Amino acid sequence: MRIQVLGAAAGGGYPQWNCNHPNSRKARNGEAQARTQSSIAVSADGTHWFLCNASPDLRRQIELTPALQPPAGGALRCSPIQGAVLTNADVDHVAGLLNLRESQPLSLYGTQRVLDVLAANSIFNVLNPQFVRRVPMQLESPLALQLPDGSPAGLEVVPFAVPGKVALWLEDPARGKNLGTEAGDTIALEVRAAGGEHFYYVPGCAELPATLAERLRGAPLVFFDGTLWQDDEMIRDGVGVKTGARMGHISLSGPNGTLQAFAGLDVARKILIHINTTNPVLLEHSPERREVEQAGWEVSYDGMVIELTP
Repeated sequence: MRIQVLGAAAGGGYPQWNCNHPNSRKARNGEAQARTQSSIAVSADGTHWFLCNASPDLRRQIELTPALQPPAGGALRCSPIQGAVLTNADVDHVAGLLNLRESQPLSLYGTQRVLDVLAANSIFNVLNPQFVRRVPMQLESPLALQLPDGSPAGLEVVPFAVPGKVALWLEDPARGKNLGTEAGDTIALEVRAAGGEHFYYVPGCAELPATLAERLRGAPLVFFDGTLWQDDEMIRDGVGVKTGARMGHISLSGPNGTLQAFAGLDVARKILIHINTTNPVLLEHSPERREVEQAGWEVSYDGMVIELTP
């Protein structure tokens, strides 16, 4: 199974378009590696690919990823991209679907709640239903991904709920403190290949309860929410008014942070993804980068490729 990181940054990318934070200036000056918005692509055979989330930067990500481009000698309209699997309805995970509107056969997988949200927003009707099949996923139920012609893709996903919150653009203050969040508004994926290879994709997560920790224990590979280093990071740095907890993201540092929560879980390979423009782990020589690396974590970057073998 082959996995390619298309985008490693959180919403807005790194640097965000209007951000003048020191981190963002370093990226613009070439002192740090810029990143597009969070998404990965997965393939069982290196030919047929499925997106895990579709970021607003998808068109550029495709142009930077030869494996996702129409092959030489192919039809005038064709693509290696066979479908997309959505983990929530966040703008940075669904807006890229609008790039896939050229009457290309695809399968779109999401929970019924996410699919209903897309159905209620008429802009997504550009995904012509004659070509784009919308497939509901049931939490905790394995689902075999299919090519547009119905043949098996050699991949299976198991969606499961993780702590989080409803997408920002769907928040409803009238529905109380949780803003209308329902179970399953944020999900993660276990992705399995026919040969037995598997990994976990958790780009958004608010905390690591014992049940989730046990699920990830001993995993060969976990991509995990790396949004913020510190819960009040954006407030402290003067570029935002929300904590990580308010946005539905666990922080990396501190006694309740990701580094501490994963200690002792024996995950073979741990990779941070969905990293906010303010997070100091984006800087290769920062003390925070050294700390995550000493804890056995990698910081993902656009174009990163991982191969899992049976």
